[in-house]
Amino acid sequence: MMKQASIRRWFWVHKWTSLISTLFLLLLCVTGLPLIFHDEIDHALGDDASVSALPASTPHLDLDKLAATAKQLHPDQVIRFVSFDQDEQPDAVFFSLAPKVDSPPNVFTNVTLDARTAQAITNPSEGFIKIIYNLHTDLFVGLPGKLFLGFMGLLLLASLVSGTVLYAPFMRKLAFGTVRKNKTKRIRWLDLHNLLGVATLLWLLVVGGTGVINCCAELVFQYWQFDQIGAMAAPYRDKPAVTEPGSLEKALQTARAAAPDMRPRIVAYPGTFVSSKQHYMVFMAGNTPLTKKLGKPLLIDATTAQLTDMRDSPLYLTALLISQPLHFGDYGGMPFKILWALFDVIAIIVLGSGVYLWWKKRRLSIDARLADLDREIDLGGGAAGAVR
Repeated sequence: MMKQASIRRWFWVHKWTSLISTLFLLLLCVTGLPLIFHDEIDHALGDDASVSALPASTPHLDLDKLAATAKQLHPDQVIRFVSFDQDEQPDAVFFSLAPKVDSPPNVFTNVTLDARTAQAITNPSEGFIKIIYNLHTDLFVGLPGKLFLGFMGLLLLASLVSGTVLYAPFMRKLAFGTVRKNKTKRIRWLDLHNLLGVATLLWLLVVGGTGVINCCAELVFQYWQFDQIGAMAAPYRDKPAVTEPGSLEKALQTARAAAPDMRPRIVAYPGTFVSSKQHYMVFMAGNTPLTKKLGKPLLIDATTAQLTDMRDSPLYLTALLISQPLHFGDYGGMPFKILWALFDVIAIIVLGSGVYLWWKKRRLSIDARLADLDREIDLGGGAAGAVR
C-alpha cells in the first residue's frame, strides 16, 4: 500500500502539471484533429498543388530547365531549396527562393512547378491547413512558441506518469473499467474519465513524447548542421564559395547513383544553412513506408557534380524524422489516420472531463478524499492526465 505522504506528493505533481497544461493540450488536440487528414482537406479545399492530367508516360523535364523557370518567375531572388514528394505529388517539384542564399530561414517564396510541363501550379501558402499547422506547432510566434509547447508536452508526460502511479490506490475498491451509473453525474464522469484515460494512456505517451521531440526540431537541425554537415564540409572551409552552382540535374544523377535504393527528398543549394558554400546537400530518403522519412545526406560538389561525402543520419536526427509522421499518424494510410483521429477525440473528452471534475471538486482536500475513499474514488484536479 502506498503511504499517504507519497500519495500526496504524487497528487500534487499530477494536479499542477495537469492544470497548467490542460488548456494548451486541448488546443493541440483540437488543432491536431484536422492535421491528421491534412492531405484530404487540402485536396477538398483546392489548397494542394494539383498537377494537370497528362498520360502517365509523360517524361519529366530536365531539372535545370525547371530551376531556370522558377528563377524567371522571381528574377530578384535565388533558389535555396528544391524538394520532391514522390508519394503524394510525384509530378511536382517544389522550389524555395529568397532574396539571398543566406537570408533568414523564415524569409522565402515558394514556387511549385509541374515537372512535365514547367507550368507553375497554384499552391496557396495560407490555406486552412497552413493556418492550423502554424497554430498547432508554434502559436504563430516561431521558435519561442515551439519551445513553450514542448514544455507543455513535458508537463503532459509528468501528468501521465503521476496519474498512472495514483490510479491503483485510488481505484483499488472498484473493478477495472467500472462506471457507476447509479451515482451522481460527477461520479459517472469521474469513472468515464478514468476509463477513457487508461484506454488512451499509451497513445498519449506516444503523441506527447513525439510532440516534445518535434518542438525541438529546429534546434536538432541546427545541431545536425554543426555536427554532421560541418564535419563533412570541413576540408573545403578555406576554399572560395560557389556563387554560380553547376547542373542540378547532374548533381541528382550523382546522388541517385551513390544511393540507388533511395530517392531524393530535399536539395539544399551551396551557401544555405544546411549545406557548405561549395556543395549541393542532397538528402536522400528510403523507398518503403517505414524508411521514406529516414535517409542520409550527400555532399555533391556544385561545380563538378562529383560525390564528396555521404553519411548515415545520426541517431538523434533519426529519432526526429521518425517522430514527425508518427505524431500525425502518417505511417499506415487511411485506417491508421482514422485510428489516430478516434484516439484524439477520446483525448479531448478526457481533457474536458478533467476540467469539469476539477471545477466540481476543487475545494476538497486530498486528506478528505482519502478518508472518503470507501464511498467515492476521486483524483480531483487536472485534465491532462490519462488516469485520475
